[in-house]
Amino acid sequence: MRIMPLFSTGSESVIFSSVIVLWVLVEIVNGGIIPILRRSHRDVIKKDNRSTLSNYLLRLSLFGSVVIAIVLVIQNIAMLPDWFFLPGIGIIVIGIIVRQWAMLILGRYFTITVSVHKNQKVVDYGPYQYIRHPSYLGISLIVIGIGVALGSWVGILVILLMYGSTIWYRMNIEEKLLVSELGDDYIQYMKRTKRLIPFIV
Repeated sequence: MRIMPLFSTGSESVIFSSVIVLWVLVEIVNGGIIPILRRSHRDVIKKDNRSTLSNYLLRLSLFGSVVIAIVLVIQNIAMLPDWFFLPGIGIIVIGIIVRQWAMLILGRYFTITVSVHKNQKVVDYGPYQYIRHPSYLGISLIVIGIGVALGSWVGILVILLMYGSTIWYRMNIEEKLLVSELGDDYIQYMKRTKRLIPFIV
């Protein structure tokens, strides 16, 4: 089978690489460096024991599904028309914006682990007034956008199945911990919001 390039033009490769580099940089700064500077490890009052496992599963499903999508593209399997590239880039950018917005609103409460902090309250403003997990929505859009930009519909399906299932598992863990620690405030918050898509799911 003929090996195909990932993108049809050099400019597409530059655009895709630039957006991915932007995503990685803002993740490092807003998702790692800034929250660490804002909080102390003593602030954490409870951490779910399954957090580490869910972190590994998220990373494995993210990179694994994207690698599979890339293999499908270079093998020219189930390809979409070239015009899907720009919508895919647009989805990635929207995902970055949504995720960074969620991170900024949570501030020091944002962590890559499933944990609750001292004096933590339910955050129900910004994107959190519409959905409970906007940061997960953002990362999901990024990964789906990567699949769309790469241009294999089977690759997109693999990403949805692999990454979607691990995100759902992670949300279940997180919500159980928040209910146990924040109590009725979080239960009431769950009743008036959806998980990922406003008014739908």
